[in-house]
Amino acid sequence: MNIELLKTFDEEGQFLGIAPREEVHSKGLWYETFHCWFISKSNDRSFIHFQIRSKNKKDYPNKLDISSAGHLLSNERIEDGIREVHEELGVNVLLDDLIYVGKIPDKIIEQNIIDKEYGHVYLYFLPDNARTDYKFEDGEVSGIVRIELELFERLWFNNLKNVRAYSLTVDDDNKMQEKNTLVVKSDFLPHADSYIHTVLQRIKNI
Repeated sequence: MNIELLKTFDEEGQFLGIAPREEVHSKGLWYETFHCWFISKSNDRSFIHFQIRSKNKKDYPNKLDISSAGHLLSNERIEDGIREVHEELGVNVLLDDLIYVGKIPDKIIEQNIIDKEYGHVYLYFLPDNARTDYKFEDGEVSGIVRIELELFERLWFNNLKNVRAYSLTVDDDNKMQEKNTLVVKSDFLPHADSYIHTVLQRIKNI
């Protein structure tokens, strides 16, 4: 069995050493991740595309999350994380297609998990009027949900009860299903408010 090794850091972002992924999570050590947020625009409105985590995921199955994200191994460069976009979403993008908006810390601390990430965050603005041919073939992702940025922000920070969204999912027969749905805040991974706020501000500033 291959043991995934990750670089670890302290609270100030200083490099500490290399540790196995299991140890990093059990001890709540800081580590690096690659985050890519897909954004589309229509009629001067911005929409965020969230992935639906597979029902077979060990942590947070069926929850909505960043369009594409993954751990950066100790021998990888930040830009190597772009592999996650193809593996999870089946979309071929180049690093030049993405906009880097910085290293943004994020914490998820719950009873059974301590996750501390330095997320290297990229934005991908989908071409106007272009259809994105998502392919969910690796078993990690079961679909995407598209939500207007302004409504998502209100849902997250202003106690909006729910928002309407468009979903594209793959069924048990591997067929794509499109529908409109209602989304509530508890449908999402519990990212830190500071992380979500920073990402949304940087999207709006582009």
